[in-house]
Amino acid sequence: MGILNATPDSFSDGGRFHGADAAIAHGRAMARDGAHWIDVGGESTRPGAPEVSVDEECQRVVPVVRALAAEGLAVSIDTRKASVAAEALAAGATMVNDVSGGRFDPRILEVAAEAGAWYCAMHSRGTPADMQAHASYGEVLAEVRAELAACLAAARAAGLARTRLLADPGIGFAKRAEHSLELLANLDGLHDLGVPLLVGVSRKSMIGALTGREAATERLAGSLAALTAAVLAGAAILRVHDVPESVDALQVADAIRRTRG
Repeated sequence: MGILNATPDSFSDGGRFHGADAAIAHGRAMARDGAHWIDVGGESTRPGAPEVSVDEECQRVVPVVRALAAEGLAVSIDTRKASVAAEALAAGATMVNDVSGGRFDPRILEVAAEAGAWYCAMHSRGTPADMQAHASYGEVLAEVRAELAACLAAARAAGLARTRLLADPGIGFAKRAEHSLELLANLDGLHDLGVPLLVGVSRKSMIGALTGREAATERLAGSLAALTAAVLAGAAILRVHDVPESVDALQVADAIRRTRG
């Protein structure tokens, strides 16, 4: 899954693809490079990020979604707002990637269900503006698993079929580096949720903490190492910035996983 930030303030590439023409061109490039999904977002969810209005978010993402979907690409809308999800799904998106897991705007679950879309519930706490204040855990794996299970149960209750659900442990969201590392090291402990796992480790702060690379754009090697670990632990979808390099790493890691059975 290629990350397409149609925002001026993303933590890793803020402003590079702000504007429909630049975003559409980048989406096409990621698809050519091997991305199976293009994940379009119009609101930064980095720690401390302010909320964006529904109108502004729609203006950023809907033209991009419509153009890419019209070219036959599989498009995911990265939003926590039901109204934005509805507009994007009407424009051709087929997955809702919700960083709040349905907590921010529960109606998003019904929107996804009515559209017959895929829905990914990501684990987080609070909002992007204050989530790091909630990064306190006794047993991080058990707590994340329980909270994701509750999100998935709410999604099922809203009418989403289990076969349309995914879960994301939310690396870096309401988590310190040690929490993210523990989740990645024990990712196979989330398989009993019964849905495929989507994992985003690309350029995350955990990578910077481990490597000393302060600039997000300098974290490629560390991101590929984390991606490989996620694949070997059974992740189904990897959400990445650097598509060509990630495709190569994924192919090798997946070959190792299949060889060892």
